[in-house]
Amino acid sequence: MGLKKTLLPPEKLKPLFDDPLKLKFGQNFTDYMFTMNYEEGKGWHSPEIKPYQPLVLDPASSVFHYGQEIFEGQKAYKSKKGEILLFRPRENANRFNSSMKRMSMPEIPVDEYIFYLEELLKLEERWIPSAKGASLYIRPTGIATEPALGVRPATQYMFFIILSPVGPYYSTGFNPVSLWVSREYSRAGEGGTGAAKAGGNYGGSLAATRDAAAKGCNQVLWLDAKEHCYVEEVGAMNIFFILDNQLVTPPLTGTILPGITRKSLLEMAPDIGIKPMEKRLTIQEVIQGIETGRLTEIFGAGTAAVISPVGKLCLDDKTYTINNNVTGPWAQKFFDTLTGIQYGDLEDKHKWVHVVKR
Repeated sequence: MGLKKTLLPPEKLKPLFDDPLKLKFGQNFTDYMFTMNYEEGKGWHSPEIKPYQPLVLDPASSVFHYGQEIFEGQKAYKSKKGEILLFRPRENANRFNSSMKRMSMPEIPVDEYIFYLEELLKLEERWIPSAKGASLYIRPTGIATEPALGVRPATQYMFFIILSPVGPYYSTGFNPVSLWVSREYSRAGEGGTGAAKAGGNYGGSLAATRDAAAKGCNQVLWLDAKEHCYVEEVGAMNIFFILDNQLVTPPLTGTILPGITRKSLLEMAPDIGIKPMEKRLTIQEVIQGIETGRLTEIFGAGTAAVISPVGKLCLDDKTYTINNNVTGPWAQKFFDTLTGIQYGDLEDKHKWVHVVKR
């Protein structure tokens, strides 16, 4: 596909880290990156793998002024056989394009997206940790680069991929986190960009995240923007409940990110013995469920943390404890099963794992 590669001499390559399990999330980056440009009338062109470096952008680039920017989050794993594994990469590619379309940006053919990603991973294979719990985080990104002011879709774009070796998302390990329920702020409204993985969604969430931290909580639990009543998602994850011995999560209504981990949990739930259900829940139903014992577990799900157990819910100056603030059996079972599949240790019944061909 006309891919250009600009390689470094061996002595210029960065040293690997001694213990990948101690790596902080998103703080370290590999030797190379991938870039490709788009021009209206010409399409996507000039794909290149080159040394990791700063981007050179005009101050008038549309991304700075009108927010045309989207991204993805994926991981690469190393199996015990030494294979490079990706988890449902076509789902990521399709969601990337869905986000691009929502932000009036040009889509990238799925096969090209995967081809360029594989080529970058093969070159950077030494950075993929073999330790269980560590992985190589993948950040594909699309930005508008046309140097012009004016509220309209840009005519020039850049697609780039950077890689970051990471340990567990939470330094405290697989322990319950606390959530603060925001009544003041909203993440996304009907007809907005909530279903797109757009940077602006996350920028707009930071004030609420700051307030949650000030109250001693790890993340924000978002309610719907219209009534501030229905539970939607966590700051960086989809949300799940074990309610009446069923796996319950809010349905996708256009205001919730369609998580690949979310989709996978719903599809694998029957395999491990629990019925999945998509249902709108009010925050009051959640509190009542905790108080009556009908709700036994809450956990988040996303690429970065995989599964994040929730031990406390903070609402209106009251704290509600779930499962005695310890990781519940279903959260543990989903985590063990999903990571077992991702690392190639358990049977992949759904054919989710993609082996990168060398």
